Amino acid sequence: TIPCLLSPWSEWSDCSVTCGKGMRTRQRMLKSAAELGDCNEELEQMEKCMLPECPIDCELTEWSQWSECNTSCGKGHMIRTRMIKTEPQFGGTACPETVQRTKCRVRKCLRGPGMEKRRWKEAR
Repeated sequence: TIPCLLSPWSEWSDCSVTCGKGMRTRQRMLKSAAELGDCNEELEQMEKCMLPECPIDCELTEWSQWSECNTSCGKGHMIRTRMIKTEPQFGGTACPETVQRTKCRVRKCLRGPGMEKRRWKEAR
């Protein structure tokens, strides 16, 4: 039997991914005609490849409901929050704000003569 004649291996292909774990391949060709002899040599090889980790972007929960106004009369503020589900890694997108504040206004506060005395009595 005539030994099979094979071309040299090709260069390894690019990794199948642009980041993280993937595969790459290389091939070679059979140079002699198949009828001249059996050829059980492999014509393709695969191997794992590893590129830098893929960026992981920040992930957040939905916004909470707005809190109640922090005053019982006059101008105040309300807040709402959201939590970080996934911290950014490997150059991923940074987390945006997790607390928002907005103005609110409840009924006007009563002011005038005698109000200080009334508040003092209520406090006691």
